[in-house]
Amino acid sequence: MPLENRFSVNDAVGEVTGILTRPVDAGVLLVFGHGAGAGARHPFMQGVADRLAERGVAVFRYQFPYMEAGRKAPNRAPVLTAVVRAATVEAARLAPDLPLFAGGKSMGGRMTSLAASQGALPAALGLAFFGFPLHASGKPGTERAGHLSQVGLPMLFLQGTRDRLADLDLLSPVLDVLQPAPTLHVVDGADHGFHVLKRSGRTDEEVLEELCDAFCSWARELM
Repeated sequence: MPLENRFSVNDAVGEVTGILTRPVDAGVLLVFGHGAGAGARHPFMQGVADRLAERGVAVFRYQFPYMEAGRKAPNRAPVLTAVVRAATVEAARLAPDLPLFAGGKSMGGRMTSLAASQGALPAALGLAFFGFPLHASGKPGTERAGHLSQVGLPMLFLQGTRDRLADLDLLSPVLDVLQPAPTLHVVDGADHGFHVLKRSGRTDEEVLEELCDAFCSWARELM
């Protein structure tokens, strides 16, 4: 059963909720932030946590303050990155024996990379992005990736070919110049939420399996 607790971010933010799923055979820990429109208990977040647990990966999900308070508008970046940092510290406290990776779905992943670019995640061996939001829908650009050159960690980008928030023709050149060289895993036919059309012949569940297999393969190579 997942272990749910509250942990402190700072005096200004207060406490937020964390959820640790740790299988008995855990050999890796992923600190996993949610996207802008759905919290840590969203079916996608739960699905990733469950499938990674089957593969021996512990997952620490956590809530950002706006979601905890039932608001729609995300907090400003300094608050979000402070939560990422605090969540990483809390996850390491709960599972100090496990190699730690950090990342998230969409906004959660971008805020994790921003925190890492500021030197706030010294325990992380690498970052994993489940749909990096390179730009707003219908507004292609690369400004959101400007900080990635300051991360200095191995990074895994899991991206769908139908993702309206990440034009792969724009993302690939950004990744080509980063060091260490990141890994790009492209999921054919998937959108930003990793949904696939019925005519693709695949199911969303099969895509989740692919994402989790890709994360595990990447993480194992770094350990």
